[in-house]
Amino acid sequence: MTVDVKELILTIVRPLVNHPNLIELTVEETQSFLEYNLKMAPEDMGHIIGKQGRIIKAIRTIIYSVPINGPKKIRLNIISTDN
Repeated sequence: MTVDVKELILTIVRPLVNHPNLIELTVEETQSFLEYNLKMAPEDMGHIIGKQGRIIKAIRTIIYSVPINGPKKIRLNIISTDN
């Protein structure tokens, strides 16, 4: 079973935001991590983070549980874009 982590993140995040067309997801590979950088409109940040960070914690729990090949781990970063 192959899981596309990028598509999984977008599938989870798009319904939660008001501006899904402004979402950008990039992947950077470091020595220890596959870093997924999620950029979105500033007004959508609260929808993704949630009260006391509960929504982003739940999203990260799902993403981090995805099995990947190799020793690298997944890291999800949330970045606000300025209009």
